[in-house]
Formats: sequence, C-alpha cells, structure tokens
Amino acid sequence: QVQLVASGGGSVQAGGSLRLSCAAAGFTCMGWFHQAPGKEREGVAAIDSGGSTSYADSVKGRFTISKDNAKNILYLQMNSLKPEDTGMYYCAAARFCPSGGSRWSGDYNYWGQGTQVTVSS
Repeated sequence: QVQLVASGGGSVQAGGSLRLSCAAAGFTCMGWFHQAPGKEREGVAAIDSGGSTSYADSVKGRFTISKDNAKNILYLQMNSLKPEDTGMYYCAAARFCPSGGSRWSGDYNYWGQGTQVTVSS
C-alpha cells in the first residue's frame, strides 16, 4: 500500500509564504495539485526523475517544486501567496511521466490526503 503524506498547510495573509511537504517512497514523477472550493482539481507544479519541472501559469515565479531524493520528500515552496491560492493541496506520484513531469491528474496513480491552505486578503 503506497502512502503519500502531505503536510505544511496553514493560514497566512496575502503575500506570505508556506512550504508544503510530501513524504513519498522514491517515485520518479511527482506533482502538486490545487483544488479550490467548488472547483476541479488542477495541477500547479510537477517534477520528473531528472529534476525538470513544469508550472501552471498562475503560479510561475511564485511556487517552486523540488525533491529531496535522499529523504524521499517532495516540497512545494509557495511565496507571494494570493487569496485565490486558497484550497486543498494534494501531492501525487507516478512511476512514469513526460519530461518536466505532468500536471494532468490522469497520469497519477497515487495521491496524498491533502493539506489545507488558506490565504486571507
């Protein structure tokens, strides 16, 4: 049974920062997904086995995805947070993905339980 454990969410004011973590068992392809209240889950950042990354336009320049391969931990550094970043954040893992990772939920087989991020204006 694969378990992904996400943590690091919380409440911050607009302009603040948070770092999300996801403990995972050495997957080569991982991503972070955001689900705002009443909306569909969307991929915001992804990373492949070589460390190449891709980002949604809405978070480029503000969010950074990274992996600590020695510790098997995935991170999402979120800076300059906006109220529209509010929602649940899920980490996801797959054994295969395109270069730069994938921000399509259908490519992922394993999902964490989610961590809540709330950004107030």
